[in-house]
Amino acid sequence: MAKRKKSKYKHVEIQKKKYYFCKITWDDILGDSGHADVEEFSKMIPARMVTHAYIFSKDKKLLRTFASYDTSSESFSDRNVIPTGCIVKIEKINV
Repeated sequence: MAKRKKSKYKHVEIQKKKYYFCKITWDDILGDSGHADVEEFSKMIPARMVTHAYIFSKDKKLLRTFASYDTSSESFSDRNVIPTGCIVKIEKINV
């Protein structure tokens, strides 16, 4: 009998579906409502954000993540939806 290969990536299994834990690096909008001169305005760049979460789903437009879940039902909390165009890198976390 062949042994089943264990996943080397951290994940949870909910209702027989695996969700992988990842480090997601993404760019967020940076805004300011104050006055600024040309030099100060030219130095503004998006904020580089890092999110550690489980990937719920990903398609061409959106990445959906969660960080908390109910162990007795299919219920998710600490949820985010990030436009895929803002994502710089997604790295699965090793066990």
